[in-house]
Amino acid sequence: MLFVALCLDKPDHVDLRLSTRAAHLTFLEKHAARVKLGGPLLNGETPIGSMLILDCEDEAAARALLAEDPYAIAGLFASVDLKPWKRVVGAQL
Repeated sequence: MLFVALCLDKPDHVDLRLSTRAAHLTFLEKHAARVKLGGPLLNGETPIGSMLILDCEDEAAARALLAEDPYAIAGLFASVDLKPWKRVVGAQL
């Protein structure tokens, strides 16, 4: 089942994002089978959050995966919105 995760950073936490980015990217690589697509949300050139498309068994598995993200562990996110998603057009994920 596919899910979209919109994770918004706490205000003024760009330094925390940048200092945990390497660990976050390693985490994404480790879970590439379940993290189908992702990238930062931007305000101009400044990252303000993340968007991920996850392929997980259910919502509980998706939430558990998100909780393991170094960004989440570091306390970067002000909010995480997780919704089931259905691909209709575009590349297969």
